[in-house]
Amino acid sequence: MGEVSQKIMIPESFQFQVSSYDISGQLKLIWELIKAPLIVPLLTLGVYISLAMSLMLLMERVYMGIVIILVKLFWKKPEKRYKWEPMQDDIESGNLNFPVVLVQIPMFNEKEVYKLSIGAASNLSWPADRLVIQVLDDSTDPAIKQMVELECQRWASKGINIRYQIRENRTGYKAGALKEGLKRSYVKHCEYVCIFDADFQPEPDFLRRAIPFLVHNPDVALVQARWRFVNADECLLTRMQEMSLDYHFTVEQEVGSATHAFFGFNGTAGVWRIAAINDAGGWKDRTTVEDMDLAVRASLRGWKFVYLGDLHVKSELPSTFKAFRFQQHRWSCGPANLFRKMVMEIVRNKRVNFWKKVYVIYSFFFVRKIIAHMVTFCFYCVVLPLTILVPEVKVPIWGAVYIPSVITILNSVGTPRSIHLLFYWILFENVMSLHRTKAALIGLLEAGRVNEWVVTEKLGNTLQKAADARKANTKAPRKFRFKFTDRINTLELGFAAFLFLCGCYDFVNGKNNYFIYLWLQTVTFFITGIGYVGTIIPSS
Repeated sequence: MGEVSQKIMIPESFQFQVSSYDISGQLKLIWELIKAPLIVPLLTLGVYISLAMSLMLLMERVYMGIVIILVKLFWKKPEKRYKWEPMQDDIESGNLNFPVVLVQIPMFNEKEVYKLSIGAASNLSWPADRLVIQVLDDSTDPAIKQMVELECQRWASKGINIRYQIRENRTGYKAGALKEGLKRSYVKHCEYVCIFDADFQPEPDFLRRAIPFLVHNPDVALVQARWRFVNADECLLTRMQEMSLDYHFTVEQEVGSATHAFFGFNGTAGVWRIAAINDAGGWKDRTTVEDMDLAVRASLRGWKFVYLGDLHVKSELPSTFKAFRFQQHRWSCGPANLFRKMVMEIVRNKRVNFWKKVYVIYSFFFVRKIIAHMVTFCFYCVVLPLTILVPEVKVPIWGAVYIPSVITILNSVGTPRSIHLLFYWILFENVMSLHRTKAALIGLLEAGRVNEWVVTEKLGNTLQKAADARKANTKAPRKFRFKFTDRINTLELGFAAFLFLCGCYDFVNGKNNYFIYLWLQTVTFFITGIGYVGTIIPSS
């Protein structure tokens, strides 16, 4: 009897369904096998670490809040804590009663703002023969260099002692330019140096209010003024920046000055005693935060700093998201890298007391410059969404809701006028924590972009001129335009997709209603991902 072979025909579509079912089933099986022994313990550890960092940040913010209240209620103003007397003209000695002050204005291709800073510095109320203005131009565009030089010549023809300086290369970037400027023979008789970035515009009485602290207090090395932002209302991006920086100036700088006579030099709008700069070892370009580096070294030598919260200097905030990202990379990477380089030097220092060391290492560096970035990103953008996919891991409500709410409220005290934008600010800060965390890790590990220095783009009064031109029906100045592809940020878009999927899963299967936050955060990541955050105009 012959064998009968039968051939069964299976439709290709059915084969594909079976194959897809097998793959999804296998993935699900693998997930179940590794979830209990691996995923759950790791995610639980992540929750514990995040909660610990949240508590550290909460205690720091509460401490700052308590101290700033005490400072406002009971502390004496700087003019009372330190010896201060106004600078007065002496008929007999003439202008010799005034110390010789050097004003340094470092700039790099600052086409839109160079006239503002040079003009403001030239109008400072100080005897002309006791003031030296030094424009340190590292521009690479010959046309811009010529414009800056002509502007210096214009003020020199009016009797202003202004010098235009260029270098062969940009070695050391801003630190290198400032260091090179102090080597000039005509500044050897200067006692103090005042530094203004190219977009900063001091009021005429700036030196008369700041210099007396240095003249009458020989242990004071630095007088720092507060920044005031001329374009804070330009768009939602600038309003968000104002909220963050106002907390820094209103609380962090004020507390550091009142309690430990130490805070980080902001790199501009400050006056240094040149002897203190030399005593601390001068300007160094080992990090992208040469200002903070000098401040820490001077503090370890026993010098004191004074912060004047009521002395304002006009400045400009980055109005494009690209410029803001580069700035935040430098501001986050540099401090972390400096912490790595200086932590043991601070520990071994014998000239400052134990509590000041604790303040500098723990509060100033570790919590504010590292923990604050990492807990915001890791907890609220990674760990919390992942716990939705792994319901076995629970996040206590005090860690997910109460602590961040208190921290947010404490952060909002710097800008009361923007309290209605607080919710938008939280979502935006979560997005920026992604870049700040990445930059902080690069600084700690000294990875590839650790010394990247991109000068923050400034638009000056270009936008105001455009608005005035529209009102007058005249031709407006050329607008700064970017290609759509230049706006795309794939990292933000990737996190937008991740958070959206987690939100959808929570909407279907979750019990905590996190999907509301996750979808709102998704929208914020998406808007920044396509680079349009800087085009939204806030309501007042």
